[in-house]
Amino acid sequence: MSSFLRPADADEPSPLSVVPDHSAYRPVSSHLAITPPVSVVIPAMNEAANLPYVFRTLPDWIHEVVLVDGNSTDDTVRVARELWPGVTVVTQRGRGKGDALISGFAACTGEIIVMVDADGSADGREIVSYVSALVSGADFAKGSRFANGGGTDDMTPVRRLGNRVLTAVVNLKFGARYTDLCYGYNAFWRHCLDRIALDCAGFEVETLMNIRVVQAGLRVQEIPSHEYIRIHGASNLRAVRDGLRVLRVILKERGTRRKPAARPALIAGDVR
Repeated sequence: MSSFLRPADADEPSPLSVVPDHSAYRPVSSHLAITPPVSVVIPAMNEAANLPYVFRTLPDWIHEVVLVDGNSTDDTVRVARELWPGVTVVTQRGRGKGDALISGFAACTGEIIVMVDADGSADGREIVSYVSALVSGADFAKGSRFANGGGTDDMTPVRRLGNRVLTAVVNLKFGARYTDLCYGYNAFWRHCLDRIALDCAGFEVETLMNIRVVQAGLRVQEIPSHEYIRIHGASNLRAVRDGLRVLRVILKERGTRRKPAARPALIAGDVR
């Protein structure tokens, strides 16, 4: 794992580096002695065929799984409940991945939140690396397919080039040191949401998070991650369309740190 990534002008300790209540910690593995409650948020729409692969890799020490159902017409909810009987199902009221994640975050009760896609492209066994980074002092653990030890089986040359260009623009404009930008496997302390005020509905939510954690002066650690090919179904991602949306987000955000702001009210949807 790489060292902490900080904005170029950020030398002071993060104001969010607080020590949580260790009474809630529990043993995990020989690699990670203790951890606070961890919530895993999985946005899903018609992913019933992929969920068995996703849930199979999730560590059994996870505090909770929050599945955000985007009004699926298949057996996504039933399959999730069979695979993880204690799963919290949130019915998404709006549309888009950003909207789904915001709804899922609002329903979490754990101190650490992990974002995992429902298409089988992410390996849940990597969660221990993300949580280890957070417990060791990071505020935000950002997955990277291009950090040393990462990789991807599911990126066309066009997407790879676009991601590289957008990453370079973010690094230049915001003083970041990212090796990857448009990747949805991330983890963070729940209280970080108070500092990044998410307010977008689409795939660009991942880029917005990456920008705003830098603007807020949070400590970021990249985690090498391997992205696999979607197992079943077709992705809703469109390289040109979504790339332009990401670019608009980058251009809209100010190239300076944001002042701490109150988090807007989050609508969790109907928890079933």
